[in-house]
Amino acid sequence: MAEERKCSHKLFWIVLVLFGLGLGVSLLLNFGLIVGMAVTHTSRPELMARGGEDEFPRLNERWSYGKGRVKAVRIAVEGAIFRERSEGLFNSQRYDKVEDILRQIRAAQNDDTVHAIILEVDSPGGAVTPSDEIYRALNDFKASSSARKVVVFVRDLAASGGYYAAMAGDRIIAEPTAIVGSIGVIMETINIKGLSEKIGITDVTIKSGANKDLLNPFHDVSPEQRALMQKLIDDMYNRFLGIVAKGRGVDVETMRPLCDGRVFSAEEALKLKMIDEIGYFDKAVAATKKLLGEKTLRVVSYEQPSDFFSLFGASSGPQQMMKALDPIRSERVRMLYLWKP
Repeated sequence: MAEERKCSHKLFWIVLVLFGLGLGVSLLLNFGLIVGMAVTHTSRPELMARGGEDEFPRLNERWSYGKGRVKAVRIAVEGAIFRERSEGLFNSQRYDKVEDILRQIRAAQNDDTVHAIILEVDSPGGAVTPSDEIYRALNDFKASSSARKVVVFVRDLAASGGYYAAMAGDRIIAEPTAIVGSIGVIMETINIKGLSEKIGITDVTIKSGANKDLLNPFHDVSPEQRALMQKLIDDMYNRFLGIVAKGRGVDVETMRPLCDGRVFSAEEALKLKMIDEIGYFDKAVAATKKLLGEKTLRVVSYEQPSDFFSLFGASSGPQQMMKALDPIRSERVRMLYLWKP
């Protein structure tokens, strides 16, 4: 009995110590969050004078490659291009990679010492609008000064929306094993009319017009509705085709036979003038120097500043982690500049 009391006594103190440690950690976290919120939301006069955080992003600069007085920024477009908000551990809303890319381009544009962007592309494409937003931001960067250039370096894949964004480049260099192309638009959905009839599920839709429920999965798609959707696809395709023709400096009809959704090896793409060179990152740097008329070049990259609050606020729960594993997954039908082999 004495031995049992001694064990119980030890267990009590162990539980008490663990509880105390947990309480201490909780208090520390809450204190850190309060401090982080205070720091994050402080309106300092110098920041107010400079402008909004999204208009004038404040990013940390990291020296990456080379040296010299002239500076270039390397910006990566990696993975599927989708603009989707994600919810953090403490319900803080933050943008995904698309907004991160746009912020980096704006930061480069606002820095008078930046003369070029080296856009590193490894993407199958994605949604139509985000791809176009990146393309437009890169062109805005170039338009801000006649001396500014954009060099695109394709690491592994520049397909569909990834190739669309690359059309802002003054020169495109691809690695020997890279794949480019897939110029086109796709829209996919599932029709379960036959299955629903077999298992006895019916659809009840109350609508204001005949086309309000376009692509309703419980109904056959009529020829008229299919024609409506095809026109949308054709409009987006013609825009893509025009962007490619302009970017590669050829007329639309010359490019049209190549813009049927097929992909090309780096060697074939070079022959078809879809890229300018084959090589590795050092060749992309050399091409940037040549475009700028410089013998040396200091390449930097951007990093988002982190503080206690943003570190914990950006932590994702299990649902967001699962979503991150499937970036192409979507709950809605949308037009895509996307290669889906």
